[in-house]
Amino acid sequence: MTGLINVVGAAVVDSLEAPTRLLAARRTAPPQFAGMWEFPGGKVETGETAEAALHRELAEELGVEVRLGQELESGKSAGWTLNERASMRVWFAELTAGEPRPLEDHDELRWMSLDGLDDVLGLAWIPADLPIVQALLDRVAAGE
Repeated sequence: MTGLINVVGAAVVDSLEAPTRLLAARRTAPPQFAGMWEFPGGKVETGETAEAALHRELAEELGVEVRLGQELESGKSAGWTLNERASMRVWFAELTAGEPRPLEDHDELRWMSLDGLDDVLGLAWIPADLPIVQALLDRVAAGE
């Protein structure tokens, strides 16, 4: 295999300007991640920009349209390391159309208060997403 698999994810929040809630999605597959929580999103297809892939994935998985905000940067150009073969770039996103529903890959969606850090961190996140969750919480707490 040549190169990393590029994945995109959305930190869907209730407001890009002053976020107070985060939407978490619970996986149904693959078996090692079923029942764990993640940022909705997916793989970038050949010839697709990361941003276009994120819009497509959110429409497919949740039935929503969003406005993208700032990227939650990892400090690496490829994004956050998921495993030895994949990395993920994550953007803040705000709903602009549709009500989120678990259409593909998820069986539950949950809005989490960003004030209750224990609530957010208490979810069984996919391990590779935990550093991203912590970075998001730090950034929101800093008011960035």
